[in-house]
Amino acid sequence: MGFAKKEYEFLGEIGIEARNPGCFVNGVWKGNGPLVSSLNPSTNQTIAQVSEGSLEDYEEGMQACSEATKIWMQIPAPKRGEIVRQIGDALRGKLQQLGRLVSLEMGKILPEGIGEVQEVIDMCDFAVGLSRQLNGSIIPSERPNHMMLEMWNPLGIVGVITAFNFPCAVLGWNACLALVCGNCVVWKGAPTTPLITIAMTKLVAEVLEKNNLPTAIFTVFCGGAEIGQAISKDTRIPLVSFTGSSKVGLMVQQTVNQRYGKCLLELSGNNAIIVMDDADIKLAVRSVLFAAVGTAGQRCTTCRRLILHESIYQSFLEQLLEVYKQVKIGDPLEKGTLLGPLHTTTSRESFKKGIDIIKSQARDFYSKGGKILTGGSVIESEGNFVQPTIVEISSDADVVKEELFGPVLYVMKFKTLSEAIEINNSVPQGLSSSIFTNKPEIIFKWLGPRGSDCGIVNVNIPTNGAEIGGAFGGEKATGGGREAGILSIMDRSCHWLKGLTLASILSFLKGWIQYAEADLPTSELVASFLVMDVLTKTRLVPSFEA
Repeated sequence: MGFAKKEYEFLGEIGIEARNPGCFVNGVWKGNGPLVSSLNPSTNQTIAQVSEGSLEDYEEGMQACSEATKIWMQIPAPKRGEIVRQIGDALRGKLQQLGRLVSLEMGKILPEGIGEVQEVIDMCDFAVGLSRQLNGSIIPSERPNHMMLEMWNPLGIVGVITAFNFPCAVLGWNACLALVCGNCVVWKGAPTTPLITIAMTKLVAEVLEKNNLPTAIFTVFCGGAEIGQAISKDTRIPLVSFTGSSKVGLMVQQTVNQRYGKCLLELSGNNAIIVMDDADIKLAVRSVLFAAVGTAGQRCTTCRRLILHESIYQSFLEQLLEVYKQVKIGDPLEKGTLLGPLHTTTSRESFKKGIDIIKSQARDFYSKGGKILTGGSVIESEGNFVQPTIVEISSDADVVKEELFGPVLYVMKFKTLSEAIEINNSVPQGLSSSIFTNKPEIIFKWLGPRGSDCGIVNVNIPTNGAEIGGAFGGEKATGGGREAGILSIMDRSCHWLKGLTLASILSFLKGWIQYAEADLPTSELVASFLVMDVLTKTRLVPSFEA
């Protein structure tokens, strides 16, 4: 059976068929759960079908994955890095097709879809370098003739539950680091983006097979809440990374905590941009447009609140409303489109309900209600298109405290920097924030302990976007987790502190040198003596003369 539309035929190049098993279990594709359809959010028509996983599929996969950990964690970290490098190359070879699939299935515009896949490739490259830097430390001991060795070992299995808005990038942030740290990965992709889950997995599986490694190292399930709950409850998974709403994230955290597991949460964002009176207005306007409208307002880091100094309030709004008129709404695969559809019909209905709440408060605008300045409507079509919306509203309004996952921007004014920071920090979420100013004293206050309370604090750039070199995550109801960045390795490894006596070190080194004299090439023998020389000079071991 072929695809319903000719424009879907490119999916065959990345292993997608009209009907697909949705679980990769011990090297075999299967799916004994419900048959679901992946829909194109621009038309709400079926792209392809996927058979989801059952709990029986899950248990079979977890047993194989648990066995695979015994092999994977013993492979040297640089060699694990080489496998991740090959995964990056495999993705690089299918960048255009994968990016097109992300746009087709999720609804973000094509440059964003390609950019998301590129982020996974970049994450692979980043992780390869880190595979040679999983260093520990030697710590002075207060006990005589003792030392402490601090080191990191794999956890075993890392569970990754991703959301629809970044169906593969968040996997990359988590899985690349988990793999180089010696962990196997169990991935449950979003139920509404199963095709990108399958396509990514097929490329990873090819790399594992080519290197004669257990394919259960990377175990994958397409499925709904049943599979997610199984991952949360499973004591074989020491760490669960979850991306989604604060409401569901709290339930995941409570379930994982009940079994004393570790949880890494990346949840809701209610991100603000502050524009001071000395800001570069043209730069700020472009940044706000990108941050509020990009991905149809469905990024965790989307700008949802715009806090303007009262002296520039009106002129800034006029310029912003003018650029909003230029936003092209339409098929995300078409060149020139800036705003694609919301992801599902449910998202569209949530947008309508949110606008209704705002409108119902309009009569109370001068206290806490809202006034819609532009947009505010669903676009009548077969897809999930809505108008980008700007709402003038009080920062105290209840609706401002919640995350409406769509292109809705709340605008409010302030008089002083302290007031602006207070507004920024007044919501339950704490992911990303930004300020536009040219004054160093304002920048340092914003970045300091009395400034933004968010995990990501920007200056003169939008709230959205992330760089893989820095840990990504937020505070408060955003969950406190960190993904990507070198420090997040610590979340994916267990910490060991081991006490060693000097006698045990000396015995080991003498045995090593005897072995080296018999079997090692001269260069390696010299290297071992150099190590011994350094240890002697730093008085970690007594000299041979002694």
